[in-house]
Amino acid sequence: QVQLVESGGGLVQPGGSLRLSCAASGRRFNIYTMGWYRQAPGKQRELVAGISTLGNTNYADSVKGRFTISRDNAKNTVYLQMDSLKPEDTAVYYCNARFTIQDYWGQGTQVTVSS
Repeated sequence: QVQLVESGGGLVQPGGSLRLSCAASGRRFNIYTMGWYRQAPGKQRELVAGISTLGNTNYADSVKGRFTISRDNAKNTVYLQMDSLKPEDTAVYYCNARFTIQDYWGQGTQVTVSS
């Protein structure tokens, strides 16, 4: 069992930055593929960024060049650095950990981009 706790969300002006963190409990964090998803009101949850156990990354087209995902296996933590934020980035952001059929989610953290 893995528990995920997100932090770092909040209100930011357009063009600003935020750094989300996701701390994982349990052992063997390094075996999990980690991802950040988001869900805006009235929309489906979508993948924002993912990072494999080897550190390979992938991003949604809408955030490429603005967001950076990283992981620190020693701290059991995955990060999402979000720069040049836009109002359309407003959503609840969720952390995900996946290994074979195991699939875990955090409770989410709200990110609001508004002037």
